[in-house]
Amino acid sequence: MGAQIEGDELKGFDHWNYTGGVGAFAKLTEDGTWGLAIETDYSCRGAFNNKLNTSNPYNIKLDLYYVDIPITLLYRDPYGGLQLGAGLVYGRMVAQPHGRVRFNPNFFAPDSSDMSFLKNDLAAAIEFRFSVWSNLKASIRYQYSIIPIKRDWTFYDKNDSWTRDCYNSALSFRLLWQFGEDDNKSYYSKNKKKKRR
Repeated sequence: MGAQIEGDELKGFDHWNYTGGVGAFAKLTEDGTWGLAIETDYSCRGAFNNKLNTSNPYNIKLDLYYVDIPITLLYRDPYGGLQLGAGLVYGRMVAQPHGRVRFNPNFFAPDSSDMSFLKNDLAAAIEFRFSVWSNLKASIRYQYSIIPIKRDWTFYDKNDSWTRDCYNSALSFRLLWQFGEDDNKSYYSKNKKKKRR
């Protein structure tokens, strides 16, 4: 998972960490074209930047650990088996080490005296799934917080100060093993039976 915090005045998905969990999938239509997925995941998001120059005036290491509950509505292409989904992710922060901030005094920096973030995170998500082999699938999901995870984080330089609301932004790459029926096989087997009639 690559993550960043929007609003921290830095750019780039430089915070790479892990995500994993379990889930269930229910067909909403008989042919499996529409389905609903619900999961419980453990994820580490946050911010990381070890550069220190004019475009990155401070560096930061901040880990935010969440238990996530994504609910995703999925549409499957009936010919290729590709799935496209959209949904919501509720995240509850379960741990937050204080983190580290180092800065160049010639530029600006955030207030590091209070780096606490809100416990709840609600994000919108889009997801793309495709089959790798049999019941093994790959997933690419992007999620962005709908509500701030930190309000009015203060930044300052020699002459001025300002505040920013912060949001989680994360891109995850996952492998999924689906127990039970293989959707692709079941679809093609049904179509073959129809053609024989």
